[in-house]
This record gives sequence, structure tokens and C-alpha cells, in this order.
Amino acid sequence: MAEPSRAMSRRHATVALCCLAFVGAMVGAAYAAVPLYNLFCKVTGYAGTTRQALAAPGRVLDRSFEVRFDSNLNGAMPWKFTPETTSVTVRAGEVKTVYYRVTNNSPEEMRGVASYNVTPMETGAFFSKIACFCFSEQVLKPGETLELPVVFFVDPAIAEQKALDDIRTITLSYTFFPAKQPATPVAAATPKPDKPQL
Repeated sequence: MAEPSRAMSRRHATVALCCLAFVGAMVGAAYAAVPLYNLFCKVTGYAGTTRQALAAPGRVLDRSFEVRFDSNLNGAMPWKFTPETTSVTVRAGEVKTVYYRVTNNSPEEMRGVASYNVTPMETGAFFSKIACFCFSEQVLKPGETLELPVVFFVDPAIAEQKALDDIRTITLSYTFFPAKQPATPVAAATPKPDKPQL
């Protein structure tokens, strides 16, 4: 009678270990999902994610696009955030620089971080930025204004995508969110004075 009960215990232990391993794998996958998704979007341009470029593509086509610039603030941000121009015309492969202006209208120093996307989403894989302020923390003192550059181009490879032949307008949109404020350091404790000697 002891043998079947020992075999049953072994089976239960095996099932329990398999369940623990499965739960561990799911927790690990949950933590890895966001960075892996971000990497996937950056590589493929999925969901309007633009690409990072180190240099201009080296050729310019006759095909032109109107690139529009959009600026948004999370509701909790007492900042003013606007592009210097609402749109520019750019040829595929031509490098352009535009500026966004951000002003802190609050009476306190604030930190903010901007996220972005490109529409139509299919153009994200062909919209490349050489320089951008996105995902870099911006620290503004009360009343301070910053000029934030964006250096970009539309990859000439877009001409090889027949499905995108009708696209003439691309919108680059930024949204500023409050960044986590640094913790205020705890003041060092003042040592008690020595008691006077009696």
C-alpha cells in the first residue's frame, strides 16, 4: 500500500513543480513584454513608432510629403507646448529640422517627458529621426522656456511600398507627461549638544 502512495506523492510533486515553473515563466514574460514590444515597434515602425537614424540616407527623391506637427499635454501639466510651425513640405530623403517650444507656467521647477507617434501608422517605419527630445527628461524652472529640436527625414525606401503611394501627409505628434520628481533628501540629523558638565 505504501508504494502506490509514494508514486502518487511523486506525481503530485511533479505537477506542483510544473505549475510553479509555468507561473514563473508567465511572470517573467509579463515583465519582458513591454521592453520587447518597444523593441519590436522601433525595429518595424509598428504602431507609428519612428526609427532612429545616425545620418541622412544619401539620396533625395522628387516625391514630397507635408509633415504636420502636433503637440499635446497631459492634463496635469501646467506647461505650454507648441511647434514653431504647424507643417513643412519635405522630399523623401531630405533632412529637416523643426523646433518645439515648451514653457513651464507653474511656480515650481518641474520635470516632463514627451512620448510620440506618427500617423498614418504605416509610415512609422519610414519616418526617421536623427535627433529628438522624446523620452529625454526635460527640467524647467518656473517660467523657463526651452527650444527642443527634431531633426528628421522620410526614408526614400517609402517609394518602394506601392501600398503607400497615396500618402501625401504625415503627422508627428508629441505628448508631454509629468516625470517623477526626485525624492527630497532627508536632512542630516543635527547631533545633540553635549550636556553641560555639572
